[in-house]
Amino acid sequence: MTNDKEIRTRFAPSPTGMMHIGNLRTALFAYLYAKHNKGKFILRIEDTDRARFVEGAIEQIISILGRFGMDYDEGVTINNGTLGYKGDFGPYLQSERLNTYKEYADQLVEQGHAYYCFCTEERLAELRKQQEAMKLAPMYDRKCKSLSKEQVKANLDSGMKYVIRQAIPEEGKTTVKDLVYGEVTWENRLIDDQVLVKSDGFPTYFLAVVVDDHLMGITHVVRGEEWLPSTPKHILLYEAFGWEAPSFVHLPVILNQNRSKMSKRQGDVSVNDFIKKGYLEEAIINFLALLGWNPKTEKEVFSLQELIEQFDFDKVNKAGAVFDTEKLDWINGLYIRAMETSKLTDLIIPYLLEQGLITGKENDKDFTAKSGKAVSREYISKVVLLEKERLKKLSDIGDRVPYFFEYPTYQPQMLIWRKSNLEQTRANISELITTLQSFSENDFATKESFEQKIKEFISSKSLDNGSVLWPLRVALSGLEFSPSPFEIAETLNFAYGKFEILQRLETALKSLA
Repeated sequence: MTNDKEIRTRFAPSPTGMMHIGNLRTALFAYLYAKHNKGKFILRIEDTDRARFVEGAIEQIISILGRFGMDYDEGVTINNGTLGYKGDFGPYLQSERLNTYKEYADQLVEQGHAYYCFCTEERLAELRKQQEAMKLAPMYDRKCKSLSKEQVKANLDSGMKYVIRQAIPEEGKTTVKDLVYGEVTWENRLIDDQVLVKSDGFPTYFLAVVVDDHLMGITHVVRGEEWLPSTPKHILLYEAFGWEAPSFVHLPVILNQNRSKMSKRQGDVSVNDFIKKGYLEEAIINFLALLGWNPKTEKEVFSLQELIEQFDFDKVNKAGAVFDTEKLDWINGLYIRAMETSKLTDLIIPYLLEQGLITGKENDKDFTAKSGKAVSREYISKVVLLEKERLKKLSDIGDRVPYFFEYPTYQPQMLIWRKSNLEQTRANISELITTLQSFSENDFATKESFEQKIKEFISSKSLDNGSVLWPLRVALSGLEFSPSPFEIAETLNFAYGKFEILQRLETALKSLA
């Protein structure tokens, strides 16, 4: 064990698929608490469920923790594609600790805290069926607990398949002291004799987690609320071994907006799903920290370092935390707007490539727009700057800016301002084209100069703004909602010159013929 004064938390995921957003929150809370207390954060991989093991899942876990800035002090590492360890309490991969679990399981059997169970799957299924019919909670009936040593030896010698079960005391109560939920007590007679070692020789979570947490000096076990009912079994194992139990912290469940439990089966809940949609790591961390943790202030935007400074479990709520996507969008938008435009451009380009609005390679200086015209990285940066204030997530870019990379398509009726009509709209666009042809290149260079010239035109013709600016904006963007026509014109002019603006207006005029 380590010095009792050193706080040691761990994140112990199973490599059985993509990391769920709830797993990331668990890792975050464990990380924040350790770092707040100048302690250690450990990564342990619980890979004893070989049937559900997914190739590459360990690498993904390590990659995600690194991507979100949660550097761990000890645990499983990857070096040149090879799994390894750092820290003095390894191995940190449970599949390499089987001899340790066997040693402690044997100790429990010898001391009477566990026993061999030779019941077949068929018998257990029939037992469950009977209990369900009687509306009883499904529990093992402890049939094998009463076997004599001679019967057990004979069964083992004959090669009969077995599991090892925990011998739960049949009397008394077990109390869990949780830092979030307070004291929670169970009657021992209602606790099932949990399987500790499966028939394949691998330990179950219940044995392995207790042995590992003790041997690795874990002081605070941080996990989801769903594990709270299992905790008395863990407490009883600590008592059976004569070990001091760690502090337990069970985090409130994450709920959908309809207050149903967020589940992997619903899709789009893996961490990678959120990254692919264009949520920034800083925003995700900020949002997840507020799922169940209340800073007790009006402040809602926190850097990782600020979270470390303020985090403590006494600010974690018991109530389920609703995953409010609108709030995540709002927080993500704040981080997008605060980001340097050049860096944001680097992050946006892969989405433009994926959505087919440009072709090229991510690191290119020049690209080809969907229209076939050449566009520079500087031009894309201007497009990004124009939309930066309106983006909620990076993937939104494709829906907002297609007209900067291809000719817009729209129904001609869209060109007509609600207070105008077809003939007036045609006349206004025609006169606007004639006027724009007389503009110098400098008149198109900035939105300010372009706006001044257009408003002079409107005034000289005694027109209202809407009847000119609305068709101008639709002709340039093809959208009902977009930046102002002056901003669009300035940006288009940067890449293509004034000819592009005139051409789009001429196309609009023809569509009204």
